[in-house]
Amino acid sequence: MSSFQNSHDNISILQMNSELEDANLELLSAHYAVHQLRLHYSSDDLARFGRRDVLRKSAEAATALHDFYTTIEDKFPEAGPSPSLPLPTPEQIAEAAGWIAGYLKQEHERYSPVAAPLTNECKARMWPYFSASLLDRIRVVELRGERVRVPEFFPKVRALGFEPPEVTHMDSVTFIDIVAFNQRLSERALIHALVHAVQIEVLGLDRYAELWVYGFVKTRTHFTVPLEVHAFSLSSKFLRPMVERFSVEDEVLRWVSDGRY
Repeated sequence: MSSFQNSHDNISILQMNSELEDANLELLSAHYAVHQLRLHYSSDDLARFGRRDVLRKSAEAATALHDFYTTIEDKFPEAGPSPSLPLPTPEQIAEAAGWIAGYLKQEHERYSPVAAPLTNECKARMWPYFSASLLDRIRVVELRGERVRVPEFFPKVRALGFEPPEVTHMDSVTFIDIVAFNQRLSERALIHALVHAVQIEVLGLDRYAELWVYGFVKTRTHFTVPLEVHAFSLSSKFLRPMVERFSVEDEVLRWVSDGRY
């Protein structure tokens, strides 16, 4: 292996950063999977009842990844300590919620002319879990080589000390009742997106955006926002080998009633 030295290496650098982004996406997926384990099982239960070979291999992989990235991080130029930033005020949170609601409305209008209804096959797979009226209303668009647009307000989010989610790396984004897939429609991504559509339907767009911001301010990570956790959880439940039928709307209403969002 050699270092990049001249302008002819620009393509190689682009390729390297593309592969770095792909690896980061896989790490985020693994991080979420581990987060789900922590939600459902204690470390004592995992140590006592988990398969030792799987746990040992997982621990070894995690340690190796930590060592690898720490070695790279140690080579960063030294910088002074990051200044501590104040928590957003209620007014700033309300403003951020407005940004999100506006973005979802704007992109809904953008994709509305090209979005298509769900196929009958998709509806047949989804109907035990979602209402027929929702499935009839949902429209989808597969971008195939394109990506959803990054919100214009993201620099303002960073200025407040938060790192916004990488929407171009998400499998799908729900724009109210239109789902845009960054590549192609997949069942897992569709389930996740439809859960968000139900959340928006039950909560209303403004309340959904407000709760998303509150969750993000508290957890600082996209996939640990309660609205996202529930969507990930229900999509995982759907994909289990022996999945039982359940109503996503009932599940969402239960979380609303329990104040879990």
